[in-house]
Parts: sequence; structure tokens; C-alpha cells
Amino acid sequence: MGIETTIFGRTKDGQVASLYRLYNDYMEITVTDFGACLVNVWFRDKKGRFQDIVWGYDTLEEYEVNGPSFGSTIGRNANRIGGAEVTVAGISYPLQKNDGENNLHGGDPGFNRRMWEAWTDEADGDSSVTFLLASPHMDQGFPGKAKISVTYTLTADNTIRIDYQGKADADTVFNMTNHSYFNLEGQESESVLDHVVVLDADAFTPTDQALIPTGEIRPVEGTPMDFRSERRLGDGVDADYEPLVTAGGYDHNWVLNHPGSLRRAAYVYSDRSGIEMEVDTDLPGLQMYTANFLENEKGKDGRLYQKRSAVCFETQFFPDAVHHPNFPQTYVKAKEPYRTTTIFKFGRKG
Repeated sequence: MGIETTIFGRTKDGQVASLYRLYNDYMEITVTDFGACLVNVWFRDKKGRFQDIVWGYDTLEEYEVNGPSFGSTIGRNANRIGGAEVTVAGISYPLQKNDGENNLHGGDPGFNRRMWEAWTDEADGDSSVTFLLASPHMDQGFPGKAKISVTYTLTADNTIRIDYQGKADADTVFNMTNHSYFNLEGQESESVLDHVVVLDADAFTPTDQALIPTGEIRPVEGTPMDFRSERRLGDGVDADYEPLVTAGGYDHNWVLNHPGSLRRAAYVYSDRSGIEMEVDTDLPGLQMYTANFLENEKGKDGRLYQKRSAVCFETQFFPDAVHHPNFPQTYVKAKEPYRTTTIFKFGRKG
């Protein structure tokens, strides 16, 4: 186990960004204090080849743009808020309309395009980096001066643990996530449609044409949204099913069966590489997104990332929860802590 720090580059406004390499005997990851982004995840496939299994960029300059939000820490609110407006403690707050008439991932500049403070730690055989951000009152339109931390820990058993914490001096909204794009076959792969997925969810939240939830919680039984047992992504992604047609593929929130307890929410496996990944969370929802909007996105080593070339597993509260009282809520009272954990655990079969 160990940590190495190198210079990633300088931002356009002259700030020095660093890369933090965390490693054990079997895998390594890199994260950066620019955006608290996960940049690389290296793991050996069944042929012994070291594969980088997340999409991203080679340079800091590209992360300063990062339209797809590769590897990003998203906040204060992940996913969409309809009408780009939120009411907190009886006061209406307009948000940035950066997705049609709606707000997506909090607005721009997002948390993924800011410098975070960082410190490293090695304890109990694990390596970790903690990133700190001060978010001022009315940042992105949200009330409350907030202090936020995101800690990435690489453990000896090939687990990436992401711990989020936040606290504000006024009632506000917190709903943070990581927006990594995974392809368990590595950078040379062009599709995830042969990946097998399991989701611990009996229902999902359908959306309107703007991908804002309608408020319905619909059972997955008998639909292409049913991943309760192993299913290839390619078997249903292009099905003639209205929610899939509307979103252009999978880009939906699944209602997890065991909210509040840190346990497995998703499992994904590639037979070609033999790499498997488990996603654990204590949150009530998970957005699975099959990169429906990627097109000729220049990535690592000059590769062009395309539609359906990766898949995201964004642990979260439900999209637009602030407008649906039947959804678990994202409101956090002044001076009350916001805490949540997401775990990506890797293994190999074959």
C-alpha cells in the first residue's frame, strides 16, 4: 500500500493541481484535487493485463472542460431538478438552467471544476486522500455556507471507498455522487453492451421527455428495466419501451431495496476481461447511465469515446426529489451533518 503525489498541471487561473496515486499489490487509482475527480482505476484482467477501466483524460486542461463529467464529484445536487428551482424553508431559490429549462448536477461551475484542498493519510493498511471544499452561501443558487469533504480510500481488498460529508449554516440541499464511467474491458473496448449487470431494485422512477421524474414509482417486473438477476446491458437498452426510447437508452433512477444500510446495490461483470465490480451504497437510489450522449469525445491516449462505450452507476437521492414529497428528501437542516458512503469493490473471475 502507498501514496505518491505528482504535479498534474496549472489551471487557467494559475492554480497548481496534483495527482494522487494510491496503490496496493493488485490495483491502483489516481485522483486529483481539481474537481476531486477519479482519473484512473487500474486492475488486472484474467490474462494478467493491467487495464484502466474508467473513461477520462490525460491532461488537466481537458478536465477543466469535461463536458461528460468523467470521474467527477457532483454537488451540491446530483442529477436533475425540474424547473431549475428549489424551495428551502419556505423560500424559493432559482437555479441555473443548464439542461433546457431544468438544472443538472447543480450548475456550472460545478464542484468538478474547482480546486479542492487535499491531505493524504495511510492508516490500518489503507491509503486515502481527503478533499475539502468551502461552498459559499448561494453557491449555484443553493442557500447556506457549506463545508464539504470527499475522501477516497483504497483498501487492501481492492475496494475504493468514497465518503462524503457536508454541513451548512442554513437549511439547504445535499445530494452528492461520483460520475465515473466504467468499462471493465479497458481503454481499447468500444462497448459495454456485453457487460452483465444486476441491480437490487424492484422499481424505478419513469421520467417525462426532459428526463424529469413524473413522481411514479413503477415496478420493474416484466420490463427491460428488470436487472434483479444477471442481464446483459445490450439485451434491453434499445427495447421499444417508452422510458428507454425517451432517454435514448438506460439513464434512469432505480429505487433500491435497502435504503439506509450500506450494502450491495449493483454488480457488473465482463466475461471478456474477467473483471467484476460491486457497488455498495447507503442511499435510496442509483442512476445507471449507458453513456447515451457520448459522441467522439477525445479521451485518454487520443481515443474517441462513443455512445454506449461505458456505464455509470451514480448513487443518489432520486432526481427532482425536492418536487416529489413521496420521494426520499435531500433537505438537510442547518448545522446537521450530511454523510453518505459509496463503495466500488473489484475482483476477477476466470
